[in-house]
Amino acid sequence: MSAGQRLFIGGEWVTPDDGYYEVVNPATEEVVGLAPEASRAQVYAAASAAREAFAAWSRTKPEDRARILDRAADIMQREFEPYAALAQAESGATTATARGMQVAVSVARFRRYAKGALEPVEDPLPPQINEAGPMGKAGVFGAVAIRQPVGVVTCITSYNNPWANPAGKVAPALAMGNTVVVKPAPQDPLSVYRMAEALAEAGAPAGVVNVVTGSGAGAGETAVDSPDVDMVSFTGSTAVGQRIAEVCGRGMKRQLMELGGKGAALVFDDADLDSATMGIGTTFSFYSGQICTAPTRVLAQRGIYGQLVERLTGHLGFMTVGDPAAQGTVVGPVISAAHRDRVESYVELGRKEGARLVAGGERPAYDKGFYVAPTLFADCTNDMRIVREEIFGPVVVVVPFDDEEEGVALANDSDFGLLDYVWSGDVARAFRVARRLRAGGVGVNTIGRNMEAPFGGFKGSGVGRDVGSYALHAYSETQAIVWPG
Repeated sequence: MSAGQRLFIGGEWVTPDDGYYEVVNPATEEVVGLAPEASRAQVYAAASAAREAFAAWSRTKPEDRARILDRAADIMQREFEPYAALAQAESGATTATARGMQVAVSVARFRRYAKGALEPVEDPLPPQINEAGPMGKAGVFGAVAIRQPVGVVTCITSYNNPWANPAGKVAPALAMGNTVVVKPAPQDPLSVYRMAEALAEAGAPAGVVNVVTGSGAGAGETAVDSPDVDMVSFTGSTAVGQRIAEVCGRGMKRQLMELGGKGAALVFDDADLDSATMGIGTTFSFYSGQICTAPTRVLAQRGIYGQLVERLTGHLGFMTVGDPAAQGTVVGPVISAAHRDRVESYVELGRKEGARLVAGGERPAYDKGFYVAPTLFADCTNDMRIVREEIFGPVVVVVPFDDEEEGVALANDSDFGLLDYVWSGDVARAFRVARRLRAGGVGVNTIGRNMEAPFGGFKGSGVGRDVGSYALHAYSETQAIVWPG
């Protein structure tokens, strides 16, 4: 095994104070590499380096920032094969996902925000005519709203996508003139160090990008509470997001929170069941259900309830579980033994709660790897924990409903509100229902996404919006400048 990965602080590769921990391949349980354990002092040093770099970087010409982001994308494309292999090894993603949804999406996001760096930040406002008064003489007053960088942004990223998720934070933050401290998920942090290497080679000045890691919560907590940090961008569980928000509140730090989900998929009697089955079926295959946007909570109108359960059961026949690097594998492992145990505990809980286990529920017979069988529960009710709580694994629950009113009520009876879905042959009804759902996004007869549309959640699913130009707004402050005409 090669020497351990070093931290990236202030443009230097730094030996960690607290040693290393092993990054484990979820499919083979072999050690992929050694990740550094940053001390509290080193995390503070990373934030200090970002603070020191901010003044110059924030004044850098947008064209220069764009060139660096574009060059970083070129380097990621050049190193595509080894980067995808590393992502697969540390995250357990299938080959198609590691290539197409991880590294390729990272490249696309860096390209998008290279263009984003050139988007206008000034928004001229209509002039206002003021009469004479306590505030001064009469006059015509012009105004402009200008988006300014926030400052130092701590980016805490999720384990389900070690390339696309950090790219979606780092690229728009840098495009807007911020500097960043990135704290990757402990399970698969090595890819983010490769991203930092690409940015350094592309010409990002020292301190603009810093990466620190740790196997526990300490590094992330320090990256949040550092006095040099102005904003925290976090993707992860609602429980951790709440703790981060408390710290941010004390320091009035800006937040962007992409938290949990329990996506409701309302399937009406007139729906295209093939489309609905394929869409819902992605829960099993995509990141092995480790995705907050998945339609894991199926609400099926009674007229098609039996048919939909039957089709979803048949769909599981195509969900080949196994080595993510092997051709034909659809469902790879979950991220860790601890998470496998958590998912399995929910399957057992579903049995105890009285849900009907239609398929799955048994651990796949592999000697190595953290595998979970795709699992389908039917005849569920909305008060069951398997229906209310985010399992974050290849588990789908089906709840029947009678009419539109009940379907909407069931969908909205949730602590979450990230992405919901509606399948109906009546487009007018589908859009009417979509407008009534308390979710940050709704897919109508699709699980597809428009990558310029705002992304984020209602309720316990988060705070703020990003993606497209919305991400540039998320990583900026708005300043008003007023003058007399």
